[in-house]
Amino acid sequence: MNLTALDSVVDTAFRPIAPGRIHRWGRARLLVARFTDLDETPFLSPAERRVVHALPARRQAEWTAGRLLAKRLVGDALGAPADVVEVLPRDDGSPYVVVHGSPMPAVHVSLSHTAGHVAAALAPEAVGVDLCETASAPAVRRVADHVFSPGELSRIGADRPDDLAGAWALKEAAVKADRSSIFGAAPRRVEILGLRPPVLSGRRRARVWREGNAVLALVLAPSPGPAG
Repeated sequence: MNLTALDSVVDTAFRPIAPGRIHRWGRARLLVARFTDLDETPFLSPAERRVVHALPARRQAEWTAGRLLAKRLVGDALGAPADVVEVLPRDDGSPYVVVHGSPMPAVHVSLSHTAGHVAAALAPEAVGVDLCETASAPAVRRVADHVFSPGELSRIGADRPDDLAGAWALKEAAVKADRSSIFGAAPRRVEILGLRPPVLSGRRRARVWREGNAVLALVLAPSPGPAG
């Protein structure tokens, strides 16, 4: 298995990430691929096939590609072959991992896709991954006031498409790690304190990379401690 460690050197630019390789950042595993490079059909369990067949035709390829990458990460982390791994949706839509028919609550997974890319992340803590194409910057700008605070907008700026795409990817990755939604009040509860390098409020850790015309964000969120 080709496994690459992503260095932790602080950089003011979004560094490139190689597609098709499993990367490590902290305890997280990350894999991004171009749709044009995916020529493998993943093994899908009966439960997974029921989910994908219920989706609109345009979403079936995206959903399947995400499971292909997620199963590669599970296999790398746990040594489990793809035919015993399921990546199924919870009631809120977030994915969870099942191995040999048993849910794996200590294995957290997140998925994302654009028109040209798909990404998956896996970690032993809450994780969120998101892709945003730089061509989406005008759309991000139109909804910026609903997602970003005035302070965040002053830090992000609105002149660089990659900055806008990076800020959106950070927000969405963060709310995914929280198992929430980019819509509503949830994004305002996560504040972007810095973008280059990325710094988020709370104890969240974040990193941003570039792959082609897409910006990729990964967020690790602390698990809640014991009550009391």
